[in-house]
Amino acid sequence: MRQAIVSAASSRRWMLMAGTAALLSACISSGRSGGGGYRAPDPAPRAVPNAGWDAWVAGFKGRAAARGISPGVVDAAFRGAGFLPEVIEKDRNQTEFKRSLEDYLNIAASDERVSLGRQKFAQYGGVLSAIENRYGVEGHVVAAVWGLESFFGTRRGNVPVISALSTLAYEGRRGEFFEGQLVAALKILQAGDISAAGMTGSWAGAMGHTQFIPTSYLAYAVDFTGDGRRDIWSEDPSDALASTAAYLARSGWTQGLPWGMEVVLPAGFDPGLLGRGKGRSAADWEARGVRSADGRALAGGSIIAGGGPYFLLTQNFATILRYNNAQNYAIGVGHLSDRLLGRDGVRAAFGPDASGMTKADRQELQRLLTARGFDTGGTDGVIGAKTTAAIGAYEASMGLPVTGAPSLELLRRLR
Repeated sequence: MRQAIVSAASSRRWMLMAGTAALLSACISSGRSGGGGYRAPDPAPRAVPNAGWDAWVAGFKGRAAARGISPGVVDAAFRGAGFLPEVIEKDRNQTEFKRSLEDYLNIAASDERVSLGRQKFAQYGGVLSAIENRYGVEGHVVAAVWGLESFFGTRRGNVPVISALSTLAYEGRRGEFFEGQLVAALKILQAGDISAAGMTGSWAGAMGHTQFIPTSYLAYAVDFTGDGRRDIWSEDPSDALASTAAYLARSGWTQGLPWGMEVVLPAGFDPGLLGRGKGRSAADWEARGVRSADGRALAGGSIIAGGGPYFLLTQNFATILRYNNAQNYAIGVGHLSDRLLGRDGVRAAFGPDASGMTKADRQELQRLLTARGFDTGGTDGVIGAKTTAAIGAYEASMGLPVTGAPSLELLRRLR
């Protein structure tokens, strides 16, 4: 999706919650309407001279040595490192932005992501099957994590990790946390798994195909290929995929149990039974008239409302949350994993959004704007940066107040 404060797993959860907007940007960002499409990676940030950072590094080298890192490893790691002001800017300007579940699933299981994912799932089917045999985590689930974390390896991050983590540790806002991650990164280098030049990732230090932070790497990464290195950075995703399976397996994954499923509730269903933590057996739900949307057998778990559809969530859903403690993310992984197997998308309709618009309304808005020459980058119904810019450009062209916000009034004007 990201030291150890309590444990590697809890530190990853802390990191993910602290930096969700940035760490998931590679997973669900788009160069088109803000939906599920791929966009090219941003240029790597450039280092600039900074005397304060230089002094901090000089002091840190002694602390690193005291924690078992050889001076030679430290010197080699920092030989090409530098202060990255763009990393500080990203850390300080994370916005609290929460997409609706409808938007999130449209992004997580966009046509492009599903299409590429099925290709990758077929290409690495043998590897994923072998991983499943060893760790007991289904290949389509591991592949879905891969898809959300790095768009199946196409956005693994190009920021030098030693530079990024030392910059964030020096900056001080979460200095202790990032210094711990930096020490862990140096331990990875000391083990010989990767060179400092090859250790790249997100601006916050999440690395490889499935975006492990250094402490999680030390705790869970595996050498599945048997070449003596736990290489989550290379074009070959085998070690990264196996490491993700190892993480989920050690977090409590139960083979053969679905993550969850969309369900249909009977008329008069008691809403007081809804909510995580209110789990019941499959037989109990069946007796109450609950049915799966696609005809599959029910599993035991909790049922939540998703703004239109309802989802039954099993214990494996809670295990996905150990990887990233965000409900939409975990549903997204589960839903994408189903789509990779050829299952349908969500069947029930979502209700109108905060602006009163349905997905069909938003798609029509995008089509009408594009037809007038204001490119929204697609018509997926997800309002992202390009759609917002197109709305603003249209409003400016009509002499209207520039808001960039979708609305039913704007849709009526465009019709």
